[in-house]
Amino acid sequence: MKKYFITGISTEVGKTVASAIFTEALEADYWKPVQSGDLEYSDTHKVQNLISNAKSVFHENSYALNTPMSPHASAEIDGITIDINEIKEPSTQNNLVIEGAGGLLVPLNNESTILDLIQPDYKVIVVSRHYLGSINHTLLTLNLLKEKGFDISLVFSGNKHKTTEEIIQKMSGVPVIGRIDEEPYFDQNVIKEYADKFRDKL
Repeated sequence: MKKYFITGISTEVGKTVASAIFTEALEADYWKPVQSGDLEYSDTHKVQNLISNAKSVFHENSYALNTPMSPHASAEIDGITIDINEIKEPSTQNNLVIEGAGGLLVPLNNESTILDLIQPDYKVIVVSRHYLGSINHTLLTLNLLKEKGFDISLVFSGNKHKTTEEIIQKMSGVPVIGRIDEEPYFDQNVIKEYADKFRDKL
């Protein structure tokens, strides 16, 4: 069984929609290790509502924090310190999609970041969205993952920006799964269409 870690070049770039698409494409289990804020309608709830297969299992967060901030700061408000040793991958015989929080170097505590959650056998999928500065953020993310020796793929999110996407592909050489367009809305049918489109590239 394969494990896929979904990370982004920043926050609000489309990781949760991408996670839903890959969960549906693989009929995989889903796990968000650390959730900060929006506990009533968390990323796990969102993905659960977007998929239509009956096989996926949704695993509990290791940490569910109340404030929508960087996990280290949100944990401090909750009066706790995140212990990375308490973040244990759920046991499953199925493929597993793991959604990170923000980008790779988002702090979990004074020593550890999201990057420390990524295990050597994980396939890492980076979600990149065009904005001023996104080329730099994307290449920094990809280069750090390359240095660590991870198996990386890239997915673009949002409206196409030809020059941005071309230079990222030329300079990184990382394979691109495809693009998740700026859709009017995402529901189970739209997610399923993307899942069918991307499945063979996973």
